[in-house]
Amino acid sequence: MNRPVLLIAPAALSLALLATPAGISAYAAGGGGGGDVSGVMSGQTPPPSGNSQTDGTTKRTQKHKKAKQSFLDEPAFISGYRSAYATIYEQHDYARAIAQLRALGHDDYANVANLIGYSWRKLGDYKLSQAWYERALKSDPNHVLTWQYYGLWQIEQGNREQAQYHLTRIAQICGTACEHYRSLEAALAQAPGTGLVY
Repeated sequence: MNRPVLLIAPAALSLALLATPAGISAYAAGGGGGGDVSGVMSGQTPPPSGNSQTDGTTKRTQKHKKAKQSFLDEPAFISGYRSAYATIYEQHDYARAIAQLRALGHDDYANVANLIGYSWRKLGDYKLSQAWYERALKSDPNHVLTWQYYGLWQIEQGNREQAQYHLTRIAQICGTACEHYRSLEAALAQAPGTGLVY
């Protein structure tokens, strides 16, 4: 009998347990860019179900993914990520946050790419924001935070049908009761053209 393999690295668990300043977690409900320090892995692909078959290819992929994310054990990465997160949500200095996130050297990590996309969106560069959101989804197609915030991007652009698609993807990943779904659903419930910025 095959057992499911948990894809979360030990460092991710450590990151999830790190205390964050009060108020930062409020952004995870839809007011910010997602990817907070306390839930840095919350947008990651869920572990395979107990019914999945594990073959040699799957084991190699899992080993590669674990090796690829070994930087999560690095204190410099953890500290830099926390600093960039605070720069975004406490100081609202999005340009500086982008520089901090890029300096981490892990642009292809979904949480980093998502925060860069969010920062560009807050700076009003929707084209660059879109490119970073898509980069995050290329890294992890089930990164629920990116689907949520890219959905908010779609709403800001007037692409309500695309935002609805993003809402459907979120439902497939974490269900309709998760905070990411509820946040995007609430944004979609607002009347078009109200000028709301998410």
